[in-house]
Amino acid sequence: MMTVSEVSRKTGVSVRALHHYDSIGLLRPTEVSPAGYRLYDEKCLVRLQCILLFRELEFSLKEIREIMDSPSFDQNRALDQQIQLLKLKREHIDNLLLLAAGIRMTGVNRLKNLDFEPFDTKKLDEYVNKARESWGTTPAYQEYEQKRKGRTREDEKLLAQAMMGIFSGFVPLLDRPSEDEAVQAQVETLRDFISKNYYHCTPEILRSLGQMYGGGGSMTENIDKTCGDGVAQFASRAVEAWCRIRGMA
Repeated sequence: MMTVSEVSRKTGVSVRALHHYDSIGLLRPTEVSPAGYRLYDEKCLVRLQCILLFRELEFSLKEIREIMDSPSFDQNRALDQQIQLLKLKREHIDNLLLLAAGIRMTGVNRLKNLDFEPFDTKKLDEYVNKARESWGTTPAYQEYEQKRKGRTREDEKLLAQAMMGIFSGFVPLLDRPSEDEAVQAQVETLRDFISKNYYHCTPEILRSLGQMYGGGGSMTENIDKTCGDGVAQFASRAVEAWCRIRGMA
């Protein structure tokens, strides 16, 4: 565990900012010590890293919280966007360096030779805007936002517990093949729950979620921690079998 001061020193994020992230529900400490100190584990640092990546994409803190708390959040997708953004930023900086070096070597003597193209950030801005739109305008995200309106933090906690209850339903089935009728019925239960409480869970979305369940990230860890080792991977295989049975390549 790390204190808020230690996290600040390690990450460069101010203590004040970390306190603010806690107050708005964006990054809560793992626990608070009897003396009132915020304590953060490795999972918190992973989440903080992702927050900072979204900040580079110029998302607001409110947008970041809503995206990362959405069941459809895909960290790999966020990383792909960040990688592309950094490449564009590097290209922009390289162009500015070449311009500055050229001016230093040859000077600027004639107005017609003045070059302002390296200052143009249109390409970078367009990518940022498309990245923002890709998270905020999908039908699933909009439906999720509509359904979560009016829910309290306690409501969200109860829904998360109910979701884990559904994953626990896979436990008695772990010795059965993924295509087993009872296993597939549990996948249907999971899909219906998602559609009712978050967004219409299309086969494509369900497959994506299934890959996240077994992807080894925080979702995998949370499922296994709550339901037992191997449950996340089993659920992932069961979802993949559900998709395969329905002819999804």
